Amino acid sequence: MLNKFLLAVLVLVLGGFKNGLKAEEPKAGAVNLTLSKAVELALKQNPEILRSLQEIQRTRGQVIEVRALALPLASAVSNYNQQDKDLLERGSGGGNVSIDTGSGTQTIQSGQGSVRGGDKNWRVAFEVKQMVYSGGQTRAAIKIAKLTEDSSYFALRDTVDRVVALVRQQFYNVLLNKALIVVAQESIALLSDELKDQNNRFDAGTVPRFNVLRAEVELANAQPDLISSKNDYLISQLELAKTLGVKSAGRERNVAFEPTGELIQNMGKEIALVTALRTALEKRAFLKVQRNIVEQEEQQIQLAKSGYKPRMDINGGYEMRNSRQTDDVSKETNGWFAGVTGQWNLFDGFETKGKVIQAKARLEAAKVNYEDSVQQVELEVQKAYANVIEAKEFIASQQKTVEQANEALRLSRERLDAGAGTQLEVLDARVALTTARTNEYQARFNYLSALAELDRAMGADTHYDDTFVCPELKPSKDKKEESKAAIKEKLKD
Repeated sequence: MLNKFLLAVLVLVLGGFKNGLKAEEPKAGAVNLTLSKAVELALKQNPEILRSLQEIQRTRGQVIEVRALALPLASAVSNYNQQDKDLLERGSGGGNVSIDTGSGTQTIQSGQGSVRGGDKNWRVAFEVKQMVYSGGQTRAAIKIAKLTEDSSYFALRDTVDRVVALVRQQFYNVLLNKALIVVAQESIALLSDELKDQNNRFDAGTVPRFNVLRAEVELANAQPDLISSKNDYLISQLELAKTLGVKSAGRERNVAFEPTGELIQNMGKEIALVTALRTALEKRAFLKVQRNIVEQEEQQIQLAKSGYKPRMDINGGYEMRNSRQTDDVSKETNGWFAGVTGQWNLFDGFETKGKVIQAKARLEAAKVNYEDSVQQVELEVQKAYANVIEAKEFIASQQKTVEQANEALRLSRERLDAGAGTQLEVLDARVALTTARTNEYQARFNYLSALAELDRAMGADTHYDDTFVCPELKPSKDKKEESKAAIKEKLKD
């Protein structure tokens, strides 16, 4: 069942994620890793998901354990006892002797000096016990166990949503660092060309030695950016590998996969904030966990109140044991037995009252926590939504800036070639272009990362078939009546 769950979740990677990437060839010696494959790998190997799966198994065991309280208990019991014969002697006065038979203490009539029954006793019994009434305790315990199991399933869904969003963000971060390496390399290539040009001009005697030194310094200053970009790229790969549950090559400072793609934003149809908030209240598994906790605490009250009520059990079975009328242990007697046990604590020192008060307090705290969780989800949606809008606007502005920076670099070179410009103008234009391209890539990353966070906050990454309805979204009685009236009108038409 859990494997089917994971396979069902994989449909989320086949549609929306592809729009944010552009395929490219992987490097030699590395495995081609697309975003869809990365998410699929995380669903199978991520430690958080694997722990959540085991939590479901644990809560299933709890349900089975608690359900056993409502089912009959069948058992086979046997015992054998032997004691010193002197313990059986009563002297000349006669009287009674009590012997422990395993199922209870049995009193045997004694004569003038000894008692019959022997010093050896054995017993074999088959017994069935059944709880008849427990004041609602068993029913409440079973409901709590089932709600706990449901909560573990919802917790798994919440974990899947968080892991998917994290994989997307880390994957986009790898692509960002990869793109920044290209920007740094292209910047160094431009500076290298500038250095060659200034050397040629110096050899021709048209520029002073200062221009050559300035070009060498600018080229040297660009090297740390390339080194940092390569290191950031490696670290982002290692972080992604940790989330995917993939072991890195350790001391070799590399990973066995090569994320492929480019940061290409897909400006799809903008979703309204009201719709995003409503979707989050309907789909966020985190809220379902909190709602289940409220229902569990409601059942805890019933569990505590069961202390006010009586309990009744019945039992019956068949017993075989050695005869008490002879010393011969091979002589046996057998027969059936049945009984009813009832208990009602008329006064327990207000213990039950204390438990009820605690349970009611926990219920109110759970309701407060649920309301706070709703506000927290709404805040997460609003923040992610605002970040998406900001990133979209930033992308549009930076794309225009890159075009302008390219044109400025071209004009500064032409002015320098014509003798109307200076080397400083060319270097400044190159720095402006590098900054503009870096900002554009960063804006693309911010947009895709914010979109991943918005999908997580809305619970839109994964799709499940359930009937959960958030209390805040339940239609009121008036709205229900309006809906019924509208349906009747349609039927008349």
